[in-house]
Amino acid sequence: MGKYYFIAIGGIGMSGLAKYLLEDGHEVSGSDIANSKYIDKLKSLGAKVYIGHYANNVPNGAKVIVSTAIRENNPELVRAKELGLEIFHRSDLLKEIAQNAQIENKCFIGFSGTHGKTTTSGMASYVLEKAGFNPSFVDGGILPDINTNAQHKSGQHFIAELDESDGTIVKYSPDILVINNLEEDHIDFYKNGISDLVKTFNKAISQAKKIIVNADNDGIKSLNGNFITFGLKNADYTAKNISNSKEKLHFEIYHNETLLTDIELQLAGIHNIYNTLAVVSALNEANIDIKKIKKYFPDFTGMGRRFQKVCEINGIQVFDDYAHHPTEIKATLDAAASKYGKEHIVAVFQPHRYTRLKSLWNEFLKSFENSGRVIVTDVFAASEDAIDGITGENFAKDLKDAEYLSGSMEDVAEQLLPTLKPNDIIIGLGAGTITNLGKSLEKLLPV
Repeated sequence: MGKYYFIAIGGIGMSGLAKYLLEDGHEVSGSDIANSKYIDKLKSLGAKVYIGHYANNVPNGAKVIVSTAIRENNPELVRAKELGLEIFHRSDLLKEIAQNAQIENKCFIGFSGTHGKTTTSGMASYVLEKAGFNPSFVDGGILPDINTNAQHKSGQHFIAELDESDGTIVKYSPDILVINNLEEDHIDFYKNGISDLVKTFNKAISQAKKIIVNADNDGIKSLNGNFITFGLKNADYTAKNISNSKEKLHFEIYHNETLLTDIELQLAGIHNIYNTLAVVSALNEANIDIKKIKKYFPDFTGMGRRFQKVCEINGIQVFDDYAHHPTEIKATLDAAASKYGKEHIVAVFQPHRYTRLKSLWNEFLKSFENSGRVIVTDVFAASEDAIDGITGENFAKDLKDAEYLSGSMEDVAEQLLPTLKPNDIIIGLGAGTITNLGKSLEKLLPV
């Protein structure tokens, strides 16, 4: 068994990898700047976790795991190099885990794309686990009911979310690669925009055995390969006879014009029909009997931070959503409006990264049509330097009737709370500290 040390072990991605290794019998330790529920879970499984990054935390003989966010001057990374330890990016570790799973004859299914990869990988893991297939998985969010982002089990399937943000998707060789969609994003890495992204995905495609893609997505049409397709028409797997109510979605899935199954979801929005098509097509291609998993789709309530209800305050519901790209925001707000009515939706948008806001400024401006009220906060920098003129305040000025609230998330909550009305549906949108909006609002209530 191996010995691993994680620098910044408490994040959703790193903690999932650490949990997987612990369940596989490895020795795991690490550090982070603050405690969290993920760290508590790792400790309960036997991990040794330090709070704070200090050189003397690093043990001899360990493989050191880092993410793209770890800077070269991190004292633990500096110490690891001094000790001559092997240093692996987290994608290298996921590659190693996936290869070991394939050696164990597990079918490696990777979900990728600009949007929906956390939901699709989580949905696939969820229905397989609930149906008793005992899958192994490393996903980018917390599964409902199962309450974990990763597990190592004895079943014959390994599910993973494959991230394209830093180009590391090219490291994997899945048995089945699913590409949900492709749009310009991560401009900080893909300097030439969509053309660089297409090159990266074409390389990833060349290393997969089967490739399943969304035939309705324009970005996908730039890729090269022999594809299995899903979509609403003219695809190998199609959704038909769609019935949409406030309570549920119901539709039929056809494979090559033959009815495969009907599906019911409590999730809203056309994007979740596409997500389900991605999952059903992948599992069917993996020779899973869809009849054995069909009944678990209605129980899937969505992944953590995907339109997740976090609290209710005097009849006002507060949701948290990781959407930080224009297409994701539009999909979330469209789904919310179909369920609650546009007039009740209060979108609180925290732009994530200056480079993303600058490059997709006009696209963001078109994303908020299905909200009754829009509030914009300061940009969450995510370690980036500010760009002159690219601010939340200036974006709010460009967005018709939007309001700008400045300061920390606690400051935003303090300014927001007195303006809310009963039956408002608050949706925090972004990948940064906006996730704390619900807690910040609750703290302002009298005890």
